[in-house]
Amino acid sequence: MYLDALHLSQLENQIGMKTGILKKFLIALAAILPFVASAQIVDPVKWKFSSELISETEADIIATATIESKWHVYAQIISSDPKAADSGPIPTKLSLTKSDKFTTSGGWKEGKYITHHDPNFDMELNYFENTAVFKQRIKFTGTEEFEVKGNLEYMACDDSRCIFPDPVSFKVKVVPTAKQGEVIAEEAPAESLNTTGILKPVKWTVKSVDLGNDLYEVIFTAVIDDNWHVYSQKITGDGPIATSFKFENSADYSTVGATEEPQPEKKYDPNFMMDLAFFSKTVEFKQRIKTAAGKKPVVDCMVNFMCCTDEKCLPPLDVHFKVDLAKGTGAEYDPLTGNLIGGPSKFSYSIPSIDLDNPVYADCGTVVSAPTKGSSLWDLFILGFLGGLIALLTPCVFPMIPLTVSFFTKSAGQSRKKGVINAAIYGGFIFGIYLLLSLPFHIFTSIDENILNNISTNVPLNIAFFVIFIVFAISFFGYFEITLPSSLANKMDNASNVGGLVGSFFMALTLAIVSFSCTGPILGSLLAGSLSNDGGAIQLTAGMGGFGLALGIPFAVFAAFPGMLKSLPKSGGWLNSVKVVLGFVEVALALKFFSQADMVAHWNILKYELFLGLWIVVAILTGLYIFGFIKFPHDSPIKKRGWFRLSLGALFIAFGVYLATGFTYNEKYDTFNSLSLLSGLAPPVGYSWTYKKDCPHNLDCEHDYLAALERAKREGKPLFLDFTGYACVNCRKMEEHVWIKPEVLSKLEKEFIVVSLYVDDRKELPAELQEVYTSMKTGKTKEIKTYGDRWSAFQIETFNSNSQPWYCIVSPEEKLLNKPVGYTPDSDEYVKWLDCGIKAFESQK
Repeated sequence: MYLDALHLSQLENQIGMKTGILKKFLIALAAILPFVASAQIVDPVKWKFSSELISETEADIIATATIESKWHVYAQIISSDPKAADSGPIPTKLSLTKSDKFTTSGGWKEGKYITHHDPNFDMELNYFENTAVFKQRIKFTGTEEFEVKGNLEYMACDDSRCIFPDPVSFKVKVVPTAKQGEVIAEEAPAESLNTTGILKPVKWTVKSVDLGNDLYEVIFTAVIDDNWHVYSQKITGDGPIATSFKFENSADYSTVGATEEPQPEKKYDPNFMMDLAFFSKTVEFKQRIKTAAGKKPVVDCMVNFMCCTDEKCLPPLDVHFKVDLAKGTGAEYDPLTGNLIGGPSKFSYSIPSIDLDNPVYADCGTVVSAPTKGSSLWDLFILGFLGGLIALLTPCVFPMIPLTVSFFTKSAGQSRKKGVINAAIYGGFIFGIYLLLSLPFHIFTSIDENILNNISTNVPLNIAFFVIFIVFAISFFGYFEITLPSSLANKMDNASNVGGLVGSFFMALTLAIVSFSCTGPILGSLLAGSLSNDGGAIQLTAGMGGFGLALGIPFAVFAAFPGMLKSLPKSGGWLNSVKVVLGFVEVALALKFFSQADMVAHWNILKYELFLGLWIVVAILTGLYIFGFIKFPHDSPIKKRGWFRLSLGALFIAFGVYLATGFTYNEKYDTFNSLSLLSGLAPPVGYSWTYKKDCPHNLDCEHDYLAALERAKREGKPLFLDFTGYACVNCRKMEEHVWIKPEVLSKLEKEFIVVSLYVDDRKELPAELQEVYTSMKTGKTKEIKTYGDRWSAFQIETFNSNSQPWYCIVSPEEKLLNKPVGYTPDSDEYVKWLDCGIKAFESQK
């Protein structure tokens, strides 16, 4: 980019600059153009101004520059080379505004400078590095304090670029009654027309619109400051530089026609002394793009423009953009580094200002807490125990009862006490084997804090569960039998004949292996349901322990008292009915796993309407089967429909009717009514084709912390951080049972900026935001590829937690307002916690 001789002559005449000064300006301009073109803003020099009393009638006015590494500021006399006056850089120049309060004594004194070759100007120059101090002695009379005003002009460079900031005005007090040697700093920060050093009166944005048939429209929008204007593309002759657009050549796309612009204003321009066409306030330029069939590439493009007021002009600038046609978004970038400008800054996973031990209010809202690990483990233990009791009714486990009695009958000659001990050992082995199944997950947690969350929300794993459950369902319907290879089962059975402890162990292992085809789905549900970050592997151990205990106790009893078998019913038609009903349950559970994968991967296949509709079908088919209207291959004829069968069938039909109420409309939230019994099983009602909502209960929430933080600053509200997950059951329970309460929802709507951060979101971050992050807590590295990776690492590093849900209230200044909490099913306690955060925020105003 350059100004030719004609433009140089015009500018000399119109701006009234002397040739030497203009040349210096153009040399400086040549140095700064690569930087200005990229629109990066730096401020490598910080100035401070002060006064120091020297005597009763004298003081020094001091200007001190703190200069960043590799940058330098020029001396007042830049060189002994006479050419430097015309082609060298701008020297530092300070001046004081005349006043009747003081007179100057001599000129500005400066510290010791460096004389060195400057690659920007290719000559020996005088400049300062790290620090520069300039002093002006003044004389005064009287004892009243007075104010000294002044101005500063300077230029700063490193070895490859320069900046020429706008003049800086300053003012300092002089206090004649102060102690000699006392330094009085400036009253306020130095005032400048532009403290960043670069004027940007024109802000450009770009986006694209899909017109169909591989045709796109790229729209450049310029927002122009008051009194400034940008020139039309249709300017010729000796006037200013016309606005122009350039698109990089690519095999993936081509431009169609010329760039369109609206009708410009036409008016006399005093800078160029001619009538010119230009735009004020805002203007859109549009360019059509044709892409190769089916492709949606990233388009590299550039706008070159010049902007002026009625009194001054800025040199022509290049602004480079990357436009993602697939997303319709564009961003400015630096052509030298390829980095985006003005996009999201490097994300800070650890916020130093958030002190978990010392929130603003630590003494209110503390009644709220997540369930203790003990109570949570007991809940899972009981859940696993109930699962084990259900497994006793499955057709794979039931036949193991006579096998168990047969094995222990062989030791009938033992004493009763010995028999009971052996039976207890046998039950203990069953319990222990299921505990051992959780052992690998304890090992995995030492690798990554989030491995359990990653496993539970892993898309391929959830799809695998879906397929396995469907296969089990088809097997339960009687269309084929799932069995382990006979050789493996026989080896286990033969080993069980050894007797004693070894025999009891292998008998227990035989039970676990042979019954796997029926207990596998139940264990699978427990596995997927408990692999959360809130306790993780220890939760799984608790659930597995409950399951093993539920199986172990009855089998220990059967081993101790073989005679009890006589009172149990033999295998028959009722067992097949149990299998088929379990098959329908397997289908419903399979849909739950597919739904998790669908939401995490953003497939948008199994939306709320389809999921609920399929569950209604499953519930009604189950009821019809129990009534006897549907038959499967191994069903026995139903001779009589007893009260139990009729009641159970009616229960499933009633459940289907209940599910249908989930399609009723909630006018208040403009969505479907959520069903309490399906919390955590069905997708959220907002995950819908009919009433799509990005936030629970149609809240105006954010999904990006940085965007929410900016909004919190604008609106003056605290942040409500909701660390959640698509596959988080307790998160849905909180949203559908606690957030729905009017006293909670009104506070979330009016008092907070709600930001829901999904830690299991598998959507990939833009390539420029992906990184390998090193934890400040553990020193481990973690690859940040997805949005879920980002929010999970953020939660761990800043809030020292990796469980969901996890709620935190933070001020716009990023201070923790009260203690974070987790799953809190008591809405009254939750309201107290919210009120505590509000009070803490009010106290900070």
